[in-house]
Amino acid sequence: MVLLLMATPVLAQSALPPAPLADRQLDDPRLEAKARDLMLTIRCLTCQSQSIADSNASMAGDMRSQIRERIAAGEDPEAIRGWLVDRYGDWVSYEPTAAPILWPLWAAPVILLVLGLLLMRGRIRRRKRTP
Repeated sequence: MVLLLMATPVLAQSALPPAPLADRQLDDPRLEAKARDLMLTIRCLTCQSQSIADSNASMAGDMRSQIRERIAAGEDPEAIRGWLVDRYGDWVSYEPTAAPILWPLWAAPVILLVLGLLLMRGRIRRRKRTP
């Protein structure tokens, strides 16, 4: 019984073939360039530190295949990016969004810089006044 339980993860391995266009380029160089440019801006969900263009994960291969199929069908790369973001969330795209909920995040460095400059200016003025 223990051996059967230990063998369960081995039986869980998928024998599915890789996606058809995961590692095969499109015939048209222009379309392949569009697909490649998009793939470089999409994060691998498995590796998390690589784009799907650089990853060897099966999930990245499936995503590359999806992108190539959609590009070959004539879909716009930004529409594909939107579909991927809707499906996997904002995190999948390396390109930042300008959603209103993120405005404080974008404004924080500017606010901190202005506060730092005001503090520095106040200290410089105090030093000049003190003989």
